[in-house]
Amino acid sequence: MSAAVLLAATTAAACGGRDDGDDGGTATGACEGQQTTGITDSSLKLGGIYPLSGPASAYGAIPKGIKAYFDYVNKEKGGVDGRQVEFVVRDDGYQPPKAVEEARRLVEQEQVFALFQTLGTPSTTATWDYTSQRKVPQIFVATGASKWGTDDKHPWTIGWQPNYVSEARVYAQHLKQEKPKAKVAVLFQNDDFGKDLLDGFKKAIEGSEIKIVQEESYEVTDPSVEAQMRDLAGSGADVFLNVTTPKFGSQALAADAKITDWNPLHILNNVAASVTVLEPVGFKNVQGVVSSTYYKDPNDPQWADDAEMKLYRDKMKQYSPGADPNVPYHAFGWAVATSFHKTLEAAECKTREGLRDSMRNLKDVEVPMLLPGVKMSTGPDDGFPIEAMQMMKFEGERWTLTGEVIDTRKVFGPLGD
Repeated sequence: MSAAVLLAATTAAACGGRDDGDDGGTATGACEGQQTTGITDSSLKLGGIYPLSGPASAYGAIPKGIKAYFDYVNKEKGGVDGRQVEFVVRDDGYQPPKAVEEARRLVEQEQVFALFQTLGTPSTTATWDYTSQRKVPQIFVATGASKWGTDDKHPWTIGWQPNYVSEARVYAQHLKQEKPKAKVAVLFQNDDFGKDLLDGFKKAIEGSEIKIVQEESYEVTDPSVEAQMRDLAGSGADVFLNVTTPKFGSQALAADAKITDWNPLHILNNVAASVTVLEPVGFKNVQGVVSSTYYKDPNDPQWADDAEMKLYRDKMKQYSPGADPNVPYHAFGWAVATSFHKTLEAAECKTREGLRDSMRNLKDVEVPMLLPGVKMSTGPDDGFPIEAMQMMKFEGERWTLTGEVIDTRKVFGPLGD
């Protein structure tokens, strides 16, 4: 039986029509007829779906950062756009059928205003037909699959983090500059997530002398990736592209460290780049690993006096005292919650339709937890809120930013099909 965890930032007294049946409520005035299920003038109910258990449970840290942000604005800032936020989190164990079950429960029983974050490409893929049919915003899903921005049949769903194709382009650009004749071995998760990043990398190296010499995949149900790593070690590659979620990222890093006669440049994809993934391997064993990022790392001393980082640390300790503010997934949660706050504030109608329109019409929105130079922008032909990233290298006990922020919109042009 799966865990159903309620992270309630507040228990809102007003239900906003949630007990009136599936149709909820509708707006009047200029927004007449638009859906107001889950939102009133004083309350807002959101639902999130995360793998609090199972092979991707490391991501369970994200809603703690979100909860701390909502607690902070509820109690100290009058809520989000004047509304007290209730955030209901469900556990799908990283199982798509369970994600569908929890999405239905949140929409039909909890009567949430929107699904704010469904984590994982498989889970979001399993639920977006349902949310589209129900016309429920599925905002800032926690997955970088490119289809969230290129598909025109699901206007109610949008991503947040840089898409995997853009991330792959950043790695390809790095290799073109640093190892223009690289021989690359790839480990990837055998689903839309892994294939999206790998395919993006293949397209980005076309016309260069960079070659992929071997690929190995794994299933999320696999106990280990050691066999795949041994095979890749015999490929003669001088670069290892590690396209994994946290559990398997740790395994691949550990295996790389054990195979002493293979010392490739190790590129670790962003979704597994948290220090919580690297620490079990031993920091001495992951020196020189590179990755990319777009938000501020709470472990990086350059942000010690940053106003937003100081606020984040203070409020994490106040509202989520059991959570370590140094865990980057908590900062991710804080950043995405801030992004939701700004998106709802910008909505002309405080309705489901209004939120849908707002999330697709963002204009250089600044979110203080994002890296300087990284802003949110979307439009009719651009469904990707964030497309800028910066390379980083693991040195000592933390990541160090290298180079400059790369805006893939400007450097690589629009994302192709």
